[in-house]
Amino acid sequence: MEERNLNFIEEIVEGYIAAGGGEIQTRFPPEPNGYLHIGHAKSICLNFGLAQRYGGRCNLRFDDTNPVKEDVEYVDSIKADIRWLGFDWALERYASDYFEQLYDWAVELIRKGKAYVDDQTQEQIRATRGTVTEPGVNSPWRERGVEENLDLFARMRAGEFADGAKVLRARIDMGHANMMFRDPILYRILHTSHHRTEDKWCIYPMYDFAHGQSDSIERITHSICTLEFAVHRPLYDWFIEELGIFPSHQYEFARLNLTYTMMSKRKLLQLVQQGVVGGWDDPRMPTISGMRRRGYTPASIRAFAERVGVARRDNVIDLGLLEFSVREDLNRVAQRRMAVVNPLKVVIVNFEEGFGGAAAGSGDVANVVPRGTSEGEVAEYEGRTEMVSCVNNPEDESAGVREVPLTREIYIERTDFMEEPPKGFHRLRPGGEVRLRYAYLIKCEEVVRDEAGEIVELRCTYDPASGSGGSSDGRRVKGVIHWVSAAHAVEGEARLYSTLFSKENPDDCGEGETFLDHLNPESLVVSKIFMEPSLASAAVGEAFQFERIGYFCKDGDSVSAGRPVFNRTVTLKDSWAKVQK
Repeated sequence: MEERNLNFIEEIVEGYIAAGGGEIQTRFPPEPNGYLHIGHAKSICLNFGLAQRYGGRCNLRFDDTNPVKEDVEYVDSIKADIRWLGFDWALERYASDYFEQLYDWAVELIRKGKAYVDDQTQEQIRATRGTVTEPGVNSPWRERGVEENLDLFARMRAGEFADGAKVLRARIDMGHANMMFRDPILYRILHTSHHRTEDKWCIYPMYDFAHGQSDSIERITHSICTLEFAVHRPLYDWFIEELGIFPSHQYEFARLNLTYTMMSKRKLLQLVQQGVVGGWDDPRMPTISGMRRRGYTPASIRAFAERVGVARRDNVIDLGLLEFSVREDLNRVAQRRMAVVNPLKVVIVNFEEGFGGAAAGSGDVANVVPRGTSEGEVAEYEGRTEMVSCVNNPEDESAGVREVPLTREIYIERTDFMEEPPKGFHRLRPGGEVRLRYAYLIKCEEVVRDEAGEIVELRCTYDPASGSGGSSDGRRVKGVIHWVSAAHAVEGEARLYSTLFSKENPDDCGEGETFLDHLNPESLVVSKIFMEPSLASAAVGEAFQFERIGYFCKDGDSVSAGRPVFNRTVTLKDSWAKVQK
């Protein structure tokens, strides 16, 4: 095993193995009441990663004990997300698989005098729990006899009582310093169909009664939870000890908190239900499905989880670290393409000179009709078209090159031209020169305006001897800009995403505010985009670097939209933006 710094959970695992504990068994136990988010991804990487690293096994177990909020849609999405991240489970299990055993264990606690049926309402139970400084008050039903409790619990199961009429509680200590021990509820009545057991049950175990025992049944050696469950651990151990079953043990680590990001599934569901976002897979959502649709890669999320690490204390991670992780991965794997989001037309006035002959440029000069052009469209491309060789990925030589058409009329980014540029601006200006990416040097000779005075066109000349990357007279220019042929450009839609919230901590609300008051109105900007021809046939989900713009992937809406739709995954670093600041 390679040398690396161990996190504290790995140290615990290695100590367990060194002490002869045997094979480790972990589990990932989501509740199927929503889609998984980036916080769950960290837990997935930890639980499945430990099993992989130490030759153990990791189960996927759904905590399906609340049929009111759960659905098979969520089950399917969770399984798809885990596999997409690159993991698979040893066993697929559900807490509902153990309902009969859990019921029998509840009966055992009743027989031992450790549980009783309570007729109080939920509100009455909450009101009598006490506070951290005051003990709770015993239920008037706490001293019911064993036989009466057994009878009532059996009748609860048989469906004789309405929702909320009775609960089963553990009999522990209403004055305990840990309020989890103040006679916690073990079962409640819910006459609701379950997504797996249908109407077989109308009583359902609470999380604290189901979780540890489910771990024990599966002989989980390391039950890894986030820090908010630390206070539950003594109760977890109490049930296992009272029942005399396999001693699974719980360990806690800090949950993931990310700037500008909401992690509450309840609030994420609210965003979906209120139509604030387009669904659980909206690319602005921190869900794994949303991040997948936006263009994040499994490798980038795994790398992010590794960088975040496993800590004992809660902290807040800068969103920039997640963006760095996806940039790093996409830089290695994404092919480069050229696209223009805010186009300005450029006419290369001397480009037709030498038509049909050879030139010192990067491609052959000819009246080339683009691939896939029908006979009826040939007339649109009369004139010189030069095929320019472009590198697909400078980080990967095996990615090769592609040919992109260059014509007399092209589009460049409007922001790549300024009439009166400040110091440090190395793009196109009147009388100035820049290099077209992979092609020639061009010089701005004239600015054309419409009647309103808006710039609508630049008239430029090009240096025919500069196409190979050098210059015929030794001149050098700092500016390199991207472009697309106006005649060959594919028109599409660019969805430019940024953070869904404008505040680092969306839950940091003032009086009368909610997290919805911190929504970012610029979280999605839709723009027309002109792209090089090859992008028309890109596959849905395929990732690209649009040179000098950012990383994008093709969205599934392309089919219904009738044109290519690309989601921006993340921007590129913009040195000019830094200069402007």
